[in-house]
This record gives sequence, structure tokens and C-alpha cells, in this order.
Amino acid sequence: MSFVADLYRNSPNAGMVEFQEKLRLQQENSMLTELEKLLTTAKPSEAEISRKDFEGFKKLFHRFLQEKGPSVDWAKIQRPPEDSIQPYEKIKLKGLPADVASSLNKLAVVKLNGGLGTSMGCKGPKSLISVRNENTFLDLTVQQIEHLNKSYNADVPLVLMNSFNTDEDTKKILQKYTHHRVKIHTFNQSRYPRINKESLLPVATNMGLTGENEEAWYPPGHGDIYTSFYNSGLLDKLIAEGKEYIFVSNIDNLGATVDLHILNHLMSQPSDKRCEFVMEVTDKTRADVKVSGVQWGTKLCGDVRVLGLAQVAGDRVDEFKSVTKFKIFNTNNLWISLPAIKRLHEKNAMDMEIIVNPKTLDGGLNVIQLETAVGAAMKSFDNVLGINVPRSRFLPVKTTSDLLLVMSNLYSMNAGSLTMSPKREFPTTPHVKLGSSFTKVRDFLKRFESIPDMLELDHLTVSGDVTFGKQVTLKGTVIIIANHGDRIDIPAGAMLENKIVSGNLRILDH
Repeated sequence: MSFVADLYRNSPNAGMVEFQEKLRLQQENSMLTELEKLLTTAKPSEAEISRKDFEGFKKLFHRFLQEKGPSVDWAKIQRPPEDSIQPYEKIKLKGLPADVASSLNKLAVVKLNGGLGTSMGCKGPKSLISVRNENTFLDLTVQQIEHLNKSYNADVPLVLMNSFNTDEDTKKILQKYTHHRVKIHTFNQSRYPRINKESLLPVATNMGLTGENEEAWYPPGHGDIYTSFYNSGLLDKLIAEGKEYIFVSNIDNLGATVDLHILNHLMSQPSDKRCEFVMEVTDKTRADVKVSGVQWGTKLCGDVRVLGLAQVAGDRVDEFKSVTKFKIFNTNNLWISLPAIKRLHEKNAMDMEIIVNPKTLDGGLNVIQLETAVGAAMKSFDNVLGINVPRSRFLPVKTTSDLLLVMSNLYSMNAGSLTMSPKREFPTTPHVKLGSSFTKVRDFLKRFESIPDMLELDHLTVSGDVTFGKQVTLKGTVIIIANHGDRIDIPAGAMLENKIVSGNLRILDH
């Protein structure tokens, strides 16, 4: 036995280290046994896909057991070096080439479409919620890409990364776009088993998705895009068709349109010096609490990486949320090289921090989900760049408060793209907070006879049983609070400017 091994065995902590290592091996072996049992219950048509999914899950679970403590060292976090982030205006100054189509033909648009609309009280895929003039998120996306293809005689395909939650409903809807000038591809992100927090074993009893297994599975975050895209065969297919880049964004970000200036910046570089990964970042405001900060080290003193709220220790959360430490954040609009994804995946060199997401199931069982984020792979790529884009490229609709903004006259719509009305004096959006009576889309729509004029609105807070009549105008700061048992009906044609309304105000038909 070597001197090092002797030293290890005789150290005071050796017994504990050995115990923990045996425990880890036991937990990993128990998980592998349970996964094999689950696979025996898979339908023959799904067995191969499920086995591939589980291979990815095993790697994530192995790392989860190995890594103890926080995944980032707070003391080493620094502000991004100035030259690592380019201002969008500088990139725009280059102008556009005469032949835009040749660049567009090297691009595919990927929308992350794995989420449900449950947080807004809707069933089915979130992408099928109507957000503007009866158009859904998916309708607007198809319109945008079709407009690009027609305007430049190009062939930009749309790729949807679905989940097992959204795939079936999405595919039914896709039939209506058959005659549109956009090729649409879909692939499914992986399906991973939720883990019992105490036993560290799967909750699922079989591969089914219904009954007792309804809550046993989850899609493992958008960082799964690299593996599932590769496994689907679509990555190779697009490369064979001459595509070089994908533009990836959340389908509920209505500001995430194809930007020709960023695309031109990518394609105009020498082929051996091209950026493999571009992240669009934007300036943080006090409204941006849960969005990802960007931890951006140099190649000499650390990695380029994204830091999300789930990775931050409790005593550092306020510092993470502040606008002084992190002045920019990741919009999750990403431009990524397809050959680079293929290279990194085949070398098993895609390094992403694990996000441990705790959940409580309806029956009260505590589980954990192991997830990764698409932007976290940034540090694995060569020639990484951040572009500080205008805030207009980050227009997510996560709540009905966001929905009110995009449905209002603050925005005009052209070919599926929303742009801020030139009639608004300030380029920033109003801060809107709607109470729990407005959380579900169905209830939200019932409370507005028409969407108010919000061109001159700075701040709106609404709480309690409140309804709005037709052609209401809101200006400045407006606060409307109906206490428990009270109801406030804002009458048709009302103009509220810098007003606080509370108590009871009933408008009755006669």
C-alpha cells in the first residue's frame, strides 16, 4: 500500500470519508436498480427513447451525489470584464450586407416550448395562450419567421423543443400552419423521474404518466436542449442542410425576434474565429428579481458562467438581487454554433451546474428535481460573447400583469412582432402589479371590458374585487384597492391620473 493511501487511512477523517463514499455508492446503485425496473414497464415504442433519457439522468444524479456544497464560490464572483460584452449599438453600426438571405439560410430558430400555462390558470402548453388579437405565442412566432422568409426569400426553419407535457397538444395545432412559408420541426426534451427527497429514489412506480404517476416525471430544464437535440437527429439534419447557428429563446419572450444585426456580426467574422456562443444580456432594473445574473470571468481568472437564483446561498440572495453587484442579466436569447454543440456533446465536454429544485407534490411528498440551464454551458464554448441589447428584446409574459402590458396600446404589432408605441414618451414599460383576483387568464379577461389606455402610465397596483369598464385611461401612478368584502367598478370612460382609489364603488345596471 502506498504512503498516500496509508496517510489517508490513518487520518482522523478517513472513517467518515470512507462511510460517505460507501453511502454514495449505495445510493447510486439503488437508483440504477430502480431505473432498470422502471424501464421494464416501458412500451416497446418508447423503450429506446426512455433508455436514452435515463442515461442523461444517471450522469446528472452521479454528479449530484459527488458535488457537495454550493456550486459557485461567491468570493470569486467578479463583474464581467468590459471587453467581454459588446454594446448592441456598436454591432448595429456595421449595417447589413447586400445579401441578407445567405446569412439567414445558415440559421434555424429554436423556441423552448416545454412549459404549461398552469401559473396563469390555463391547461395545456403555454404557447397556445392568446396574447394579442386572438394570436397565441406560437401564432406570433410563425408570423415572424414567415415574414422573414418572404421578405428576404430565405429558408429559416422553426424548431420547437417540446416536453412530454406539451408535445401532443402542440403537434395537433401545428397542422394549421401547413400552408405557411416556414418549415416546422419538433423534438422532445428528456423525461426524468422526480426523486423522493428522503430515500433519493424515484417516485414513479412505472413509466406511465397518469394515475399515481401523474406527478412522478418532469422535463429537466432547458439545459437539456443539447442532449435531446443531438439524440433526436435534428442537430445532424440541420448541419447537413447547411445551418450553422441556432437562435434559442423562450417562446413566451415576445421580444425575442431574429435580429439581423447580431446575425450579421456572427457571419461576418472569419470562419476560424467565429463566436460559438452569444448571450444577449440587458440592463437590470429593480423589477428584475428572479432573473439570472451573469457571472462573467475571464479565461485566466475563471470561467464564463451564468449565475441563477437557485445557485445562490440564502445569505447572499439580497446581494444577488441588487442592481449594484449585477447590473446586467441573461435574457435567455442565445446564438449558438451547431458544429460546436455537436463537438462538445460527442466529447462529453458540456459542463453545466446542477440546479436542485425542491418541490412538494399534491399529496405532501417532498421531492427534488435535478435541472440544468441552457446558458450555463456557455463556459464550455470557444469565443464567447455577450451583447448588451435594448430592453425591448426582453418582453416575457409570465403573469397576467405582463399580459396586460402586451395587450395594451403600449405596443403595436406588425408581422407578429411587438414594438413600443412611438406615442409613449418613455421607452420603459410601466410597473404593473395585479392582485390574486387577476391571476387566472379567464378571471383577468372578465375584469376588463376593454384594455385601458396605458400610454402615459408609470405604475399600476390593483388589489381585490376590481373591474374596469370600456375606454378607461390610466396615467401616472394609479393604485386601486378593494378591501375584503368591497368591490370597485371603474366606470366606462374614466380617466385616472395619479389617483388612489379604495373602499366601495359599485356601478349597477338599471
